[in-house]
Amino acid sequence: MGDGKDGGRGVVEVLRAPLAARTWRELTYLLLGLPLSTLYFSLAVTGVSLGAGLLVTFVGVPVLAGVLAMCRGFGQVERARVRGLLRVPLADPAPIRAAKSGLLPAVGALLKSGSAWRHLLYSVIHFPWAVFAFVLSLTLWAAGWGYLLYPLWFWVFPAFTDQPGLQLFQNDDYSFYLDSPLAIAATSLIGLTVTLATPWVIRALATVDRVLITGLLGPSRLDSRVTELESDRGVVVDTAAADLRRIERDLHDGAQARLVALAMDLGLAKEKLAEDPRAAARMVDEAHGEVKVALQELRDLARGIHPAVLTDRGLDAALSSVASRCTVPVRVAVDLPARPAAAIEGIAYFTVSELLQNVSKHARARSASVDVWKSGERLLIQVADDGRGGADVGVGVGVGSGSGLAGLTERLDAVDGVLVVDSAAGHGTTVTAELPWRP
Repeated sequence: MGDGKDGGRGVVEVLRAPLAARTWRELTYLLLGLPLSTLYFSLAVTGVSLGAGLLVTFVGVPVLAGVLAMCRGFGQVERARVRGLLRVPLADPAPIRAAKSGLLPAVGALLKSGSAWRHLLYSVIHFPWAVFAFVLSLTLWAAGWGYLLYPLWFWVFPAFTDQPGLQLFQNDDYSFYLDSPLAIAATSLIGLTVTLATPWVIRALATVDRVLITGLLGPSRLDSRVTELESDRGVVVDTAAADLRRIERDLHDGAQARLVALAMDLGLAKEKLAEDPRAAARMVDEAHGEVKVALQELRDLARGIHPAVLTDRGLDAALSSVASRCTVPVRVAVDLPARPAAAIEGIAYFTVSELLQNVSKHARARSASVDVWKSGERLLIQVADDGRGGADVGVGVGVGSGSGLAGLTERLDAVDGVLVVDSAAGHGTTVTAELPWRP
C-alpha cells in the first residue's frame, strides 16, 4: 500500500514539475546566468590581463587588487541570486581585514586572500558552463513546449505560407510535413516527453551551479573552522571564568566563613580557659566539630576542581566514587583499553558528575546507570535513569532541569564533542555524550 502511494506521489510530482515554482526559479537562474557570466568573464579577463601586463611597473599590483575586489562584488551578486532563486542559505565569506589601515596594507590583504582568488576563478570558469546551461535549458524548454502545443499552432503554416505544416525533411524527390493527424499527435507526444523531462535536466544544471557557488563563493572550510574555534574559545573562557567565580563563592561563603567563625570561637574559648574551664572545653569541642565540617567542605571543593582519584586511578574509580554519592543506586561500567587524554578524562568526569547530580535532584528515579566505552577514536558516555523523563536541553525539564544540559552541550562542543538527549515523558532519560579520544 505504501509503495503504491509513493508511486502515485512520484507521478504527480513529474506531471507538476513543468509548472512548479521551483522549475521556473531555476530556469530563470540559468537564463540570467549567461549575460551576468559574460560580464564577469569579460571584466575579469580584461582586468587580469591589464594588471599582469603592468606588473613590470608598480601600477599592476593595485590593478590586480582592484580586479580581485571587483570579483568579490560579483560574488555578492551571485550569492544573492542563489539565495533568492535556488533557495540556498549560503553565508558570506569572512571579510578581508588588513593588519594596518591604509592603501598598501589593503592591497596586500586582497592579494593574499584565498577567498578573493576563488572569486576570480569563479568569474572565469563559470562562463563556459553558463553558455552550456543557457543553451541546453532554453532549447529543451522551447522545443518541449513548442512540440507539445503543436496541435494549437500548426495551422499558421498554411495560413502564412504555401506549406501544409512544419517541414521536417526535403530533397529533390520527397518532402515530409507534419500535417497528418498521426504526425501531429506523435509530435505532441514527443513534446510532452521533453517537457516533462526538462525540469529534471534544469535541476541537474542548477545543482552544478550550487556546487560551484558553494565551493568557490561561500566561506572556506578554514574560515568556518577558525570561526568555530573562536566561538569555542569564548565558551571555554566563559566556562573557566564561571568555575573560578563558583570556587571563589564557595570558599567565601562556605569554608572561609566557617574558619572565621572557628577562629572567633577559639578566641573566646582561650579567654574563658582560666575563668570557666568547663565552658572553654565545651567551646573547644564545638570548634573541633566545626573543623571537621570545614575540612569536608574543602575536600568537596577540591574534588570539584579536580579529584585526586581521577588523576591517580582513572575514570573507573572516579566515576564509582561519584556514583556512590548519588541518591539512587547507580551501576557503573567502564570499558576502556587505556586512559584518554587528561583533558578529555576531566571533561568526561565532570559530565557524568553533572548528569548524576541532575538525576539526584530532578529525575525522581529509582535507579541509574553509567556506561563508558571507546569506539574508534571517540569516547562514548551514556547516563540513563528510570525517572520521570521530559528532559530538554533548551527548556530544562526533568533530569536536565535548569541550565545543566545547555552548559554541558557548550562544554562538549568546545572540544568537538556531542551531547544527545533521549527523554520521553514518563519513560526515563538517556543522555549520550561523545568526546574525541585525543583533543
